[in-house]
Amino acid sequence: MVEYVIIGNSAAAVGAVEGIRQRDNTGNITVISEEPYYAYSRPLISYLLAGTADDRKMAYRDAGFYKDNGVLLLLGVRAVSIDTVGKQVILSNGKMVAYDKLLIATGGKPFVLPMKGGDKKGIYTFIKRDDAEQLKSVAKCGTKAVVIGGGLIGLKAAEGLVKCGVDVTVVELADRILSTILDEQAAVMVQEVLEEHGINVILNDTVTEVIGDDGVSGVILKSGQSIECDMVITAIGVRPNTDVVANTDISINRGIKTDDHMCTNIEDVYAAGDVAEAYDIVYEDQRVTPIWPNAYMQGEIAGRNMAGDDAVFDSGFARNSIAFFGLPMITAGIIKPVGDDYEAVSTVQPEKMIYKKAVFKGNRLVGFIRLTDIDRAGILTGLIKDKVDISPFKDKLLDKDFGFVYMPKSYRKERLLGVKRK
Repeated sequence: MVEYVIIGNSAAAVGAVEGIRQRDNTGNITVISEEPYYAYSRPLISYLLAGTADDRKMAYRDAGFYKDNGVLLLLGVRAVSIDTVGKQVILSNGKMVAYDKLLIATGGKPFVLPMKGGDKKGIYTFIKRDDAEQLKSVAKCGTKAVVIGGGLIGLKAAEGLVKCGVDVTVVELADRILSTILDEQAAVMVQEVLEEHGINVILNDTVTEVIGDDGVSGVILKSGQSIECDMVITAIGVRPNTDVVANTDISINRGIKTDDHMCTNIEDVYAAGDVAEAYDIVYEDQRVTPIWPNAYMQGEIAGRNMAGDDAVFDSGFARNSIAFFGLPMITAGIIKPVGDDYEAVSTVQPEKMIYKKAVFKGNRLVGFIRLTDIDRAGILTGLIKDKVDISPFKDKLLDKDFGFVYMPKSYRKERLLGVKRK
């Protein structure tokens, strides 16, 4: 009987369990989780902070999932190292778990900006449920917070804090918020919405010092400006949590290197999710793409292959669907192209907060941005994923009525009826 071991308990781990059970209903599956919870939806932690999401809404898989799939779940224990020769995982409680097939799905960990006073009480990160619970306990009406970082994590933290009645300032080093998923035009529009809801945004600056006695009382920026606050949230970014593979022969670049089967350079050891580098079909290169859908799909592919399948991960690329204060946006792929190989077209209706942009490389759609008008974004994502030749309808992609009717009949049959193109 095969012993499957999974380190981590989020989207990639869930995908792996389900992938394994597609092929093997008898092997033993052990999931090791540093957190004390069943799998929950991490993208919802800002709603937990704001008080609009409870345990039921947060749940991604409940106790029944583990029972139905015959999973031995080890909660509240950390995997500290891996013996790839003896095929064992060493735990923080001193115990060891033997494996035949191992998946590393440890996700990411927050990058904490080195700054003077960074050890004071009142400094938080925001990527896990416990982070949201800690912030919720101190986010009282009338308190003040500085969020370092204007990316997705920082802005969702800011939104949640504002809904708790906190006075929030976001400090972003780049020249715009959400710089990895929005261009200048879209970022300006989103920033306007944030400011309308009371969030103060400072660009082209960063925090160099946290001031106060034992606890936070303010920050000093690189520009010399000082801001009073009761708490600081560091949200510079997330990097792959590769700690468990330190002192092993498992290859790491930015994340753990994997092939198209999500296997590492060590036989029977796989990696998936935010900790892994996998092929990106848009950039045509190995990349860490820390988004929920990719994590699940990578985990499923890894699980299937651990159980003897020959599945290939060949549909990964960045995509984000999110909203701030009711303003919805969906972005995918390359949104700020560099070089003569790319072409970009856009349209904007500021009065309606509508912005649409499409990025092309040759006859393929390789990226897009949609603010407010997001109804057809799923079709665009499919065009990227399927590498469709968009030449016949390229000039229609930004039209309000754009849809499957513009596409080749063979592609419509495949997408709508499941009939494969010849």
